[in-house]
Amino acid sequence: MNTAAIEAHERTTSSRLRLGLQVAASLCVMTVGALTMLVAAVLTGFRLRRFYSETMAACLGRILLAIFGVRYVVQEHAGWRSGQVVYVSNHTSTIDMFVLIALALPNTRFFLSGFLRKLVPLGIIGYLIGIFWTVPQDRPEERRRIFKRAAAVLGRTGESVYLSPEGERVTTGCVGHFNKGAFHLATSLRLPIVPMFIRIPSEIDPGVGLGAKPGTVHVHVGAPIDTSSWREEDVDVNRDRVHAHYVRWHAALNSQASR
Repeated sequence: MNTAAIEAHERTTSSRLRLGLQVAASLCVMTVGALTMLVAAVLTGFRLRRFYSETMAACLGRILLAIFGVRYVVQEHAGWRSGQVVYVSNHTSTIDMFVLIALALPNTRFFLSGFLRKLVPLGIIGYLIGIFWTVPQDRPEERRRIFKRAAAVLGRTGESVYLSPEGERVTTGCVGHFNKGAFHLATSLRLPIVPMFIRIPSEIDPGVGLGAKPGTVHVHVGAPIDTSSWREEDVDVNRDRVHAHYVRWHAALNSQASR
């Protein structure tokens, strides 16, 4: 084996070792964090959801990002954190979830795939911060019940909510198909939609994996979209309009990055 091959093998081994240590550290941090949050919840009678979410979980999200050397920068629209809203964003990577939690969105609950509850620490954290767990698209009746319940809860509590309308992606580097759930929710609650675009450089993006590399994620926050005149029968049209907005947004961000 020549010198170049030996060096390449050593780099690969080193990268795998580093990733293994990062994943192990992440699992340890999540486990300790979940147990700490559970103790805090027991001591406070499970009454301080915002503290568990905006302080404890947000801190945990920042630590997990730091383990992989990932920073985030928010380029925001004025007043985007005020009032009850529906936050939406693209969804391309496992990094998204930790960035969103780290943002400490005020008085906000989240939709996440119910599959993630199988990771016990995440399931505990999700329960404490009030996540709405979803099911796959091939279970439409169950999804409708979940969204109907969420609308009732949010209408009663006045909380904001985050969810990604972006479905399964066929081609990387583009905006995927949008599902209708977020737009049904915004329409029924008459809440403005706050669009966010999470831009993750390809060289650090692990996709659905855990191999994130050090770098900076940019969270772009757009102007709120008024939904006060939206009607249920126009959900498909409004979804497509927002999707077209994201396609243009993505192209504009790519153009800026290439200059």
